[in-house]
Amino acid sequence: MIMKPRTPLFRILCTVVVVALASAVSAKTSSVPKDMLGFWSLDVDSGEPAWLRVTEVDGEPIVTMRLYVGPDGPYDDARIEDDRLKFSLRQRKLAKGSKVNIVQSVDAAVKHGKLKGVISVTRDDGGPTQQKHFTGKKSQDLPTKAPNLSKVKFGHPISLFNGKDLSGWRAHEPDKAFGWSVIDGLLVNTTPKTDFSATGAFANLRTDAEFEDFWLHIEFLIEADRNSGVYLRGMWEAQVVDRDSRMQGLQGVGAIFSRIAPSVQAGREPGEWQTYDLTLVDGHVTVVLNGTKVIDNQPVGDPTGGAIKSDISGPGPIYLQGDHTSVKYRDIYLSPVIKK
Repeated sequence: MIMKPRTPLFRILCTVVVVALASAVSAKTSSVPKDMLGFWSLDVDSGEPAWLRVTEVDGEPIVTMRLYVGPDGPYDDARIEDDRLKFSLRQRKLAKGSKVNIVQSVDAAVKHGKLKGVISVTRDDGGPTQQKHFTGKKSQDLPTKAPNLSKVKFGHPISLFNGKDLSGWRAHEPDKAFGWSVIDGLLVNTTPKTDFSATGAFANLRTDAEFEDFWLHIEFLIEADRNSGVYLRGMWEAQVVDRDSRMQGLQGVGAIFSRIAPSVQAGREPGEWQTYDLTLVDGHVTVVLNGTKVIDNQPVGDPTGGAIKSDISGPGPIYLQGDHTSVKYRDIYLSPVIKK
């Protein structure tokens, strides 16, 4: 059988197919702009604390982002279009009890080393679209190597609560109801709220001072079906619930909420005083609950839900949840790490 030479038209068609396939492969493996990779502390014009992390796997963006108390992903629809990062945060209700759902679509790009973006908020009831604009500051990542705590020097313990008044503390949200007071030498938060929803009408409490690395001692009393939390540098929550709470493991007492579960259950029954000794050094946390080490020098990860600070390389306050339920604290001491 004699093969006939391929026609010019056939060769042209083959060339078109090859180019199309090459373009498709190129589009699929287009890389994330290198200056976009990393952790970004966001400044949102709505005032919501927020952060964004962008990594890359096989040319595709892997994106985590949190707006205050929302989920942090990763978001499956993250993509790069014309050097812009685009994705949507998970759908949620407009407000507690509302039937209206909202979608928040993110569009961001880096120009001249600066991250700028917008979050477009759309409603499924046809209501008006809103926009939240933000800028981002790249934060240096926390060390991955665990520190040798035996070589870390701590300063003299500082009392953060004098047992008389709220000197050194202030409401994080001055426009909310204030449930904090000092009663019989105890720091007491009194609210009518009994559910575990993420936010409420009452204010959270923070120190005026901000800290870097430290050891923190704090004691708490939480009743049954009640909830609070101690945030280290305003970013990482040590969970405050009782031993028998429905919140266990990553969400239970002894946990760095949603990040690190305690190795054992060392909590006490509701209504009993409990003790936290929390050490934060080089992005690693050690948690001693009621005298039992339940987290041993583990990387703390990105900020937990409800964080009020998002620059992981910067200082932050000791921050106590007061918008959840009633709780009592006492004997709050902090020893800062002495830098060489």
